[in-house]
Amino acid sequence: MKKGFSIAFVIFILPVLCGCLPLVIGAAAGGLGAYAISKDTVQGDSDKDFDSLWESAIDVCRQYGRIQEENISTGYIEASADSSKIWIRFIRLTRSTTRIRISARKHHFPDMDLAQDLFVKIISGVK
Repeated sequence: MKKGFSIAFVIFILPVLCGCLPLVIGAAAGGLGAYAISKDTVQGDSDKDFDSLWESAIDVCRQYGRIQEENISTGYIEASADSSKIWIRFIRLTRSTTRIRISARKHHFPDMDLAQDLFVKIISGVK
């Protein structure tokens, strides 16, 4: 019993307490792996078309709130949803791979739930 608890503590509880638990969004995002790179940012790489990802992000941001700034040439979107600020960045790594980085803050505090939700909806909304 003690050994099982020790293993569970090391695998699940200790990383949460240290604040360095990698976030993995797999099944909902079609097998895409995403991870937290800070307390308010989720990042992942996609092999989906850049333009399709961009259109999906614009649609999702409009559903959540208001787009304040968008620039397809730099791959940058700034939006607001309720009292949260959202920053989305698309970085073309290769012709077929795009990195997606989503940050969200609510009242200057990290809003990781919103960042994760946006990430999954953008990936699953690609046509």
